[in-house]
Amino acid sequence: MEVSFRFMNVDDIDDVVRIEQASFTVPWSREAFYHELTNNRYAKYIVMEHLGNIIGYCGMWVVLDEAHITNVAVLPQFRGMKLGEALMRKAMEIAKELGAKTMTLEVRVSNEVARSLYRKLGFLNGGIRKQYYPDNQEDALVMWVNL
Repeated sequence: MEVSFRFMNVDDIDDVVRIEQASFTVPWSREAFYHELTNNRYAKYIVMEHLGNIIGYCGMWVVLDEAHITNVAVLPQFRGMKLGEALMRKAMEIAKELGAKTMTLEVRVSNEVARSLYRKLGFLNGGIRKQYYPDNQEDALVMWVNL
């Protein structure tokens, strides 16, 4: 499947919020994405498009030499096609271009599909954030990778 990547802009927020709502039990709001794009100088967001439609996105903060993934999601009907991997690889490439030497993220301890992808990309386990997720108090696994 052919996809393309570009930096997200405010006109993309509604499409990204739809993906967010289809992907997470506690989705970010439209206002949160707007703030990230307009007021957070560390925030870098990319979208993944197929046939002109946004089908995935990834957000990160790049602070000094570290990138932190804030959120990443692909529309449910496009999962299982290695597009999440392509999206993460693009985010890692951009982070490196922006001067990041390491990348971190949090993932639900129960999300073995995502954890497996991150391990495939070279991420290592770093620690546990107890009761990190507000919907069910699930722990988060912190993972990191050298870029």
